[in-house]
Amino acid sequence: LKEKCVVHVVTITPYINLIPLCALDMLSLNAAWGGLISMIDFFSHTHTLIFLLSSQTLESLDTGKPFLSSFFVDLQGTIKTFRYFAGWADKIHGSTIPTDGEYFTLTRHEPIGVCGQIVPWNFPLVMTAWKLGPALSCGNTVVLKPAEQTPLTCLYIGALIREAGFPPGVVNILPGYGPTAGAAIASHMGIDKVAFTGSTEVGKLIQEAAGKSNLKRVTLELGGKSPNIIFADADFELAVEQAHQGVFFNNGQCCTAGSRIFVEEPIYDEFVRRSVERARRRTVGNPFDPTAEQGPQVRAKQQRRVLELIQSGITEGAKLECGGKAPLSKGFFVEPTVFSDVQDHMRIAKEEIFGPVQQIMKFKTIEEVIERANNTEYGLAAAVFTTDLNKAMTVSAALQAGTVWINCYNALSCQCPFGGFKMSGNGRELGEIGLKEYTEVKTITMKMSGKKS
Repeated sequence: LKEKCVVHVVTITPYINLIPLCALDMLSLNAAWGGLISMIDFFSHTHTLIFLLSSQTLESLDTGKPFLSSFFVDLQGTIKTFRYFAGWADKIHGSTIPTDGEYFTLTRHEPIGVCGQIVPWNFPLVMTAWKLGPALSCGNTVVLKPAEQTPLTCLYIGALIREAGFPPGVVNILPGYGPTAGAAIASHMGIDKVAFTGSTEVGKLIQEAAGKSNLKRVTLELGGKSPNIIFADADFELAVEQAHQGVFFNNGQCCTAGSRIFVEEPIYDEFVRRSVERARRRTVGNPFDPTAEQGPQVRAKQQRRVLELIQSGITEGAKLECGGKAPLSKGFFVEPTVFSDVQDHMRIAKEEIFGPVQQIMKFKTIEEVIERANNTEYGLAAAVFTTDLNKAMTVSAALQAGTVWINCYNALSCQCPFGGFKMSGNGRELGEIGLKEYTEVKTITMKMSGKKS
């Protein structure tokens, strides 16, 4: 394996503030994009885009994730998301409302306007679809900034959008760094909404900038430290494999990663043993090798952070069961790592690692595990494994998380809303609810003499 720079990102600072004006001009000069014509045009343009996307293989080069995962998860998820929101384009409408007196009232769902969107580096392709799909379906124009670590797929989608026939100025791709391009989007007076997926730390800065500028609408999907609760009555084989995939999927670089695994005491030792066996079987290597389950971390900085947190776990007294090192002299790889005897106060149990590191903790009672699972600043996702329906519903209702999976993990669908509680963000993406983040509701009331209700 060879270490090689794939792309250099340069921000042309003097031109940053001009980009949103292109999107604003598109709204002003061609208001039909936000009206009825967009419903037909968006549908036809999007299906052309889906066809063009179907052979896209750039994601593994951009991110280092295994090619088969990029193709069957990221690419297929992107296509499904665009197709789903294209189907909504002619179904977004208001309603009539019975009111007191001689009045007739209706509502309209109108485009917000120019939407700034900032995409993360761990899922650049599918997150671009999560952002663009609802924004365009509702008739908005977009200024989208890809992560500086992984800009290639976003830029390629920009080229495909042009080839698919979208009018110039509807989608504007702005590569650059967070402190320049990202900050400009969050603070620009010509941008009406900002949607961001990334760290909680940066999410706070974006919300602050949005409030200090023109009080933009804000949608944030931020960090997580998700609990995965395994009861003794669970399907054991299923729980071991799902817990493994829930942490190690996408090289461990997943905001929903079930990295806090709580296992009921009677099965704890056997669960640890089987989890270690599974981690040792996980193949690490070139992401274009079809036998590789895990590729490198996205960059050297991320690899260093993961290894530093692993060392902190050892120092604080957790038991390193396997892994913990960089397995190769070249590349940003980290061995699949499993810790047991993890305590809630340890850094590896509190901080978002964003790497292939599994932490397994022991619990005795339902009341205890609910309290411990909720004892975090995050609330993005959670999971429960049990064959007891009452237990599953009781625990899922008590967990403070935007998504709870029962006997599965990372079961995401473009039809279902996704977002976090607490410091994992605000607002929702995907599903019908996700569309509401991209419209303004206007109430129109008309005086009618002789009204009969």
